[in-house]
Amino acid sequence: GLRANIMGSFKTDPISDPAFFDGCSKDYEFKKLLYGLTFFHAVIQERRLYGPLGWNIPYEFTESDMRISVMQLTMFLDEYPNEVPFK
Repeated sequence: GLRANIMGSFKTDPISDPAFFDGCSKDYEFKKLLYGLTFFHAVIQERRLYGPLGWNIPYEFTESDMRISVMQLTMFLDEYPNEVPFK
């Protein structure tokens, strides 16, 4: 289910590395946004079980997509030290 997918995401590389997980300059914002990203990933993974029902096109958000998204999240948060770049 969703909980297993979220926990699985937190156990994958690079999130499972303590140096990476605690290394972002905006620790609070990073962890909140990371949870949102892992939740989105879990929902997409769970929706694959239902096939095309309710979807216009099939979409995969694979583990490699998740890994790249997490690294980009860290990069964006570290790149803007005075703000969170929501735009």
